[in-house]
Amino acid sequence: MSSIVVKQIEGLLEEKDQIAALSNISACINQNYDNLNWAGFYLVKNGELVLGPFQGKVACTHIPFDKGVCGLTYRTKQTQRVDDVLAHQDHIACDADSRSELCVPILVNEECVAMIDLDAPIKSRFTEQEEKEMQQAANLISTYWIQYQW
Repeated sequence: MSSIVVKQIEGLLEEKDQIAALSNISACINQNYDNLNWAGFYLVKNGELVLGPFQGKVACTHIPFDKGVCGLTYRTKQTQRVDDVLAHQDHIACDADSRSELCVPILVNEECVAMIDLDAPIKSRFTEQEEKEMQQAANLISTYWIQYQW
């Protein structure tokens, strides 16, 4: 069963331009989830993670694959839900106010091509339900990524 957020994201994926679609998806997430200070994407480009469309505070523009929660998501191809980023040994503090993070890989043919990244200014902000919704969103994005040849 899909949530309202996931249904909205699916509708936004009717847009064939990658930047336009991901920009509206980040806005959709930001508008539907309370207590976020960042909602957006990192894209795999030139051997690193590069800032993509987002809503929120200024962010890191380049993240090496071997650094941070996003790098761990890339390397493991698994969702990372971090309840306390200050306790996470490899966290990159792009925003000093962030206290929890949810990072979901977008996989195309078993390869991580991008990720959804959410940050919040409170500990343990992200629920299991939100994690599942963002995984559904990542799966939808993957399907359209292939269809539109992004």
